[in-house]
Amino acid sequence: RRYNQQEPFPPQIQPSSQKIPVLVHNGKPVAESLVILEYIDETWKDSPILSKDPYERANARFWAKFIDEKCLSAIFKACWGEEKEHEKALEEASELLQFLENELKEKRYFGGETVGLLDIAANIIGYWLGVFEEASGAELLTREKFPKLCNWANEFVSVSAIKENLPPREKLIAYMRNRFGVGTTSK
Repeated sequence: RRYNQQEPFPPQIQPSSQKIPVLVHNGKPVAESLVILEYIDETWKDSPILSKDPYERANARFWAKFIDEKCLSAIFKACWGEEKEHEKALEEASELLQFLENELKEKRYFGGETVGLLDIAANIIGYWLGVFEEASGAELLTREKFPKLCNWANEFVSVSAIKENLPPREKLIAYMRNRFGVGTTSK
């Protein structure tokens, strides 16, 4: 069952951290995006999202954490940060995206030929960044600067399991504009 932001979680599944997203499995809440992804990988072993190789698993976790802890806030600042800091925020976000561009190398997905944990963690870039750019007026992910990331994003959002579960783009854009304004580029 999906809960929306206006609907409180029932007390028996209320996460102690008060954070979303929350996965409720067998009546037990699991909170935080990356923790949820690892829980999914460990629980449903027939469809792994992490490699069996320990080094590749560690590498995927490193980059997922990099996206979660560094890229997300930099992207948000580049789109909706203080106007006086806009150029610096764009530069920082571009530098972080360049690391991911380099990490893709010539692979279809970050982990190779199939979608994995890192691709799912990077959906902030694969889908949401385009929404943020359109809502704010910022321009970060261009094909000229990041051809590999752009190709990856197109591949990623074309996967039927991903495509069928993405929220409607136009509704997200309207929500983001309403919640955060148009952005630093047009103030």
